[in-house]
Amino acid sequence: MKEHVTVCEVGPRDGLQMAKSIMPTAVKARWIAAIAAAGVKEIEVGSFVPPKLIPQMADTEEIVRGALAIPGLTVFALVPNLKGAQRAYAAGAHGIEVPVSVSEGHSRANTNKSTEEQVEEVGRIVAWLGAQDRKVRVEAGCATSFGCSIEGDVPVSRVVRVASALADAGADAIVLADTVGYGHPDQVHTLVRAVRGAIGEKLTKLHLHDTMGLGLANALAGLEEGIRSFDSALAGLGGCPFAPGASGNIVTEDLVFMLESMGFDTGIDLDKLIAARLLLHEGVPNEPLHGQVPKAGIPRTYRAAA
Repeated sequence: MKEHVTVCEVGPRDGLQMAKSIMPTAVKARWIAAIAAAGVKEIEVGSFVPPKLIPQMADTEEIVRGALAIPGLTVFALVPNLKGAQRAYAAGAHGIEVPVSVSEGHSRANTNKSTEEQVEEVGRIVAWLGAQDRKVRVEAGCATSFGCSIEGDVPVSRVVRVASALADAGADAIVLADTVGYGHPDQVHTLVRAVRGAIGEKLTKLHLHDTMGLGLANALAGLEEGIRSFDSALAGLGGCPFAPGASGNIVTEDLVFMLESMGFDTGIDLDKLIAARLLLHEGVPNEPLHGQVPKAGIPRTYRAAA
């Protein structure tokens, strides 16, 4: 058996939140179904945020409920606060991602709270969900862990402190997020080791952006450190509306090609994944679609791990 790596598709949330147009709900539902049909088992389908701030996410309740009908799919949604978590729970989401910015400047811009206040919000979310009848997985994402376009450098010690506080607050998993794509492989090695030394196996995933063209190199560094779960977005769309200069996520198609070529099993059919770009283009026709593998075509030497 090949070692499994989980690829969580975040295009319907992170990818679309920066789109210049709003994808029709019906097209979005079909796009998510096509991604799942390619073998993707975890999809972050939207975010429970005020529509006036991010109108692209106004249909998230409907999208979550539709995605729940897809067999074998784990449905995630991003929530910034307890109200969002309550909406996600009511809609039936299996898991939620709560962003907690390590840099104070981005925290204020993103959630209108300090980092400490947002950590406390995670604690409230965990406590509320713990009193409900259904289990919902809580992942806390340490945004701007690798640098911030508002404040610049983010000390390793601060990332460790925030990750430790989130683990203590009861989050099921901690994610290190390169929100603005400033990270490099040496930084990934250093940060993963430092955070894992503090919280152990609660560090589960990397959320990487490709602003500086180092996204896949950083994913490789994460693999070398034992990370076996990554966020990515189909066609490399994405970015943060509240982080100046942030650009797209690592490209799911390119990530899957790299992982499968290296012998890791993602369970994802690359041909079907690339075909899902057609629905993405249908839904937001004016967005540029990125990705080296879709551009070049799958080489004849490609052999999927499974």
